[in-house]
Amino acid sequence: MRQHLLFGGAFGLWAIAVVVGFTLLTSYEFGAGASAEAPQTWPADASIAPAAAQGNLLVFAHPRCPCTRATIRELERLLHQAAGTVATTVFFVQPEGYDAAWVHEAALWRLAERIPGVTPRIDVQATEARRFGAITSGQVLFYDAGHVLQFSGGITASRGHEGDNIGRRAVIDLIDGRPPEHTTPPVFGCALYQQHGARS
Repeated sequence: MRQHLLFGGAFGLWAIAVVVGFTLLTSYEFGAGASAEAPQTWPADASIAPAAAQGNLLVFAHPRCPCTRATIRELERLLHQAAGTVATTVFFVQPEGYDAAWVHEAALWRLAERIPGVTPRIDVQATEARRFGAITSGQVLFYDAGHVLQFSGGITASRGHEGDNIGRRAVIDLIDGRPPEHTTPPVFGCALYQQHGARS
C-alpha cells in the first residue's frame, strides 16, 4: 500500500512538472516582445534616405538572436511573393563593446545579405533602432512612397516559427498596393538592447 502511495505521489509530481514545463514553454514561444513606438513619418536625421519612388521596408535585428532567423526567412519569402518592389534594409545592432566583425560573422547577417534586394547595415549601439523606436529583434516597419508609416509589427506567428502569418501577408499587400488587413501584429524576438543605457 505504501509503495502504491509513493508511486502515485511521484507520478503526480511528474505530471505537475510536465504541465508547468509545457506552460512555460508555450508562454515563451507565444510571448511577444515590446512593439516599436515608431515615428509616423520618416525621421529627417535617419542615416539612410528613403527611396523616392517606392515603399521602404525596414527590419531591425539582433545578429545573435535565434528567434530572428525565422524573421529573415520570412522576409525572403515575402519579397519573393510580392509582385511590387520595395527598398529593403536590415539593420543589425552592434552593441557597445563589440566590433563590426562580430556582426558580419553572424549567421543572420550572411543569411540577409544573400537575399536579392536586401541591404544589410550595421547599427552601432542601436542608434537607428532607437531612432525608429524599435525595441524587439524582428521588428518590421513599412513606410510608403510618401514616407508615411503604414505597418509596424512582426512577420512571424511566434518565436522562431516560420510559416504563413498575418504580418507577412500585410507587408505583401502594402508592397503590391493593397490595403492590409492588419498593420500592427506582435513582434516575437529578443531585445535589441537593454533599456536605460545598459549594455546589450
